[in-house]
Amino acid sequence: MANTTSWKSRAVTRPVEAGNSAICAACDQPVKFAARVKSFQVIANVYDNGKWNRVEHYHLECYEAAGEPYGAVA
Repeated sequence: MANTTSWKSRAVTRPVEAGNSAICAACDQPVKFAARVKSFQVIANVYDNGKWNRVEHYHLECYEAAGEPYGAVA
């Protein structure tokens, strides 16, 4: 039987962890961990034509300002 699953891009919010080296896809600034501040990032799995292509990281504020390009965060 053929696989009929069609994957769509999606985004989730996660706390920024120590050692994170991601760059925000919207503002090109590092998504940094700060010990005294509970900050969050958005991680988006991006699919092209139903196939996984890449992962994009955003500051939560940047993702919202960009109009949630991969839908509402889970």
